[in-house]
Amino acid sequence: MAKDYRLEKAGVSGYNKPKRTPNHKTKSHIVVAKVGDKIKTIRFGQQGVTGAGKNPKTKKDKMRRKQYYARHGQTSDKLSAKYWSHKVKW
Repeated sequence: MAKDYRLEKAGVSGYNKPKRTPNHKTKSHIVVAKVGDKIKTIRFGQQGVTGAGKNPKTKKDKMRRKQYYARHGQTSDKLSAKYWSHKVKW
């Protein structure tokens, strides 16, 4: 079976494996998401901005994380940029 052209074009090693894109002008990550037979290339994250991380220590980072989730909410749709941003950056 040949490798999917979307994986090669995005430069990722497989489906649902996000990769940093330091040379992209606006977005910081790319992922080729696959759910069942649906496949979608998603760019997400603002270039140059870091999230608060999975376990924020400072009060400022805790508030950043809380405010981010207040604006964006939760999602379980792997074909959305919101899902991947939450998983990778926040």
